[in-house]
Amino acid sequence: MTEQASNGAAQAEQGAQFSLQRIYVKDLSFEAPKSPEIFRLEWAPSVALDLNTKQKSLEGDFHEVVLTLSVTVKTGEEIAFIAEVQQAGIFLIKGLDAASMSHTLGAFCPNILFPYAREALDSLVTRGSFPALMLSPVNFDALYAQELQRQQAGEQQA
Repeated sequence: MTEQASNGAAQAEQGAQFSLQRIYVKDLSFEAPKSPEIFRLEWAPSVALDLNTKQKSLEGDFHEVVLTLSVTVKTGEEIAFIAEVQQAGIFLIKGLDAASMSHTLGAFCPNILFPYAREALDSLVTRGSFPALMLSPVNFDALYAQELQRQQAGEQQA
């Protein structure tokens, strides 16, 4: 009985573990299809942002999370530029139940990656001679909750 109690205490001491192992750019692209003509137009940008996340289990308790930001900027009807970054990270995550693991991979990790992706896009865009994007922060918790609701609604209809 004492052995069982000490094993339970050891597991409680270990608890959940989260550690960022590496952050890196997995893919990066930039296209300005109408340059140099686009530079002569009045700059009145409209920005369309698409974001996506995906996760992949690696060996052991390691997980790769990839946040993809795709931006299309138009001035008037002309495409000024298209930029995309896949910002990735490797995370050590263990000791979480399924719901907590899903939330960590779907919201917490992308929240960590977003500032890096945003900076990579800003740097890329300014190298193309356009003003920095200065993307607003994203509420990944709200997006995660919306995705869960969408999945639950789909399951109820099926």
